[in-house]
Amino acid sequence: MNIAVLGVDLGKNSYSIVGLDASGKVVLRRRMQRKTIVALAAKLAPCMIAMEACCGSHHLGRLLSRQGHTIRLMSPEYVRPYVKAQKNDDRDAEAIAEAATRPTMRFVSLKTEEQLDMQTLHRVRDRLIGERTSLTNQLRAILLERGVIVPQGHAKLRVRANNLLTEPNEGVSARIRLLIEDMLARWRALDDRIAAFDAEFIADAKQNDAARRLTSIPGIGALNATALVAAVGDAVTFARGRDLAAWLGLVPRQATTGGKPRLLGITKRGSRYLRKMLIQGARAALPTLSRRSTRLGQWLRGLLARTHSNIVVVALAAKMARIVWALLRYGRTFEQRPLAG
Repeated sequence: MNIAVLGVDLGKNSYSIVGLDASGKVVLRRRMQRKTIVALAAKLAPCMIAMEACCGSHHLGRLLSRQGHTIRLMSPEYVRPYVKAQKNDDRDAEAIAEAATRPTMRFVSLKTEEQLDMQTLHRVRDRLIGERTSLTNQLRAILLERGVIVPQGHAKLRVRANNLLTEPNEGVSARIRLLIEDMLARWRALDDRIAAFDAEFIADAKQNDAARRLTSIPGIGALNATALVAAVGDAVTFARGRDLAAWLGLVPRQATTGGKPRLLGITKRGSRYLRKMLIQGARAALPTLSRRSTRLGQWLRGLLARTHSNIVVVALAAKMARIVWALLRYGRTFEQRPLAG
């Protein structure tokens, strides 16, 4: 079989594959296990192997790329329009193979094992942050039910809860005091685990050249830098900085018709975690940057004079995404340019 494109529909236990020849005709349809598909690919001449970018695709892609094949990963939403008639695994595999041949198709770069490891650490840390937030919200509700009102902030809640354990209070029973003590211990354990992840990210940002260069951007620290390097890599997938900002969902949605442009709110596509981290970093850096006598500061002051600060924060986050692309793509360090005297 002279297979030019091999489309693979990934599954938990079995995969569907469809092979196309150079003319686009289907010459192979089969269902097989993971080990079988690796063995089959080893017998084929180097060809293009296309898959959806989902769980397990990067691992399989690395195995197949070592055999000399060209790996093409695509977002599932870009494959969906090529599914013909009724949806099934064979049709999905055929749609994947056909979509990979389109000259305008956008592909996802194959991630290394180090990138996937770093993304996994960030996901685990984000889960721990969510657990801590849920725990503190429940603790605050328990105290509120007993007439103890605590101002916002983790520090104030921790101090008030610790004082409650040492001070006599008729509104809190002995059993609830034990429960609060247990929740505080759980809170401290979560803090320790999160701090351990933070220290690991800081150490990695110091050793990784790309992450170290990203930390030169105001508003981007070790967390943002390591997360961006793990997700974006060398940014070769994106043709320009705006493509990275659009991939992160930081550009306006368009509803243009009849040649009349209409821009709405940001798209919020892509990674919610990366977008959240960039916006938080932009919010922290905005006061300092807007006071500096630089081109960036002048631009921010102009935005603040005519629109809401929240919009300016998102605009700054999009600008930071463009700067991140430039630093990763060309190996540079961020430099703030002063205003011409």
